[in-house]
Amino acid sequence: MNNKQFLSELSARCRIDEKKASDGVQTLVSVMEKVFDSGDTISISGFGVLEVKKKGERVSVNPVTGVRMLVPPKLAISYKPSSLLKDKLK
Repeated sequence: MNNKQFLSELSARCRIDEKKASDGVQTLVSVMEKVFDSGDTISISGFGVLEVKKKGERVSVNPVTGVRMLVPPKLAISYKPSSLLKDKLK
């Protein structure tokens, strides 16, 4: 499902126009960015937990040339689904 299909489905289910659905999604994303910038986690009941984790530096090897390079540490968003969602997907 691409973004346009998602917004169309969301607007149909919420009985709002697609512009309002798009604005709602953009607001959600901006709030999530602020939460992640502060280092907090987001826990949504029935969906799961989103959190920022720090990945350490590591050595990577280019499989074609065999050149080893050091990949610097970075922050990544981690998602852990809730047990309710896991059960629904089985």
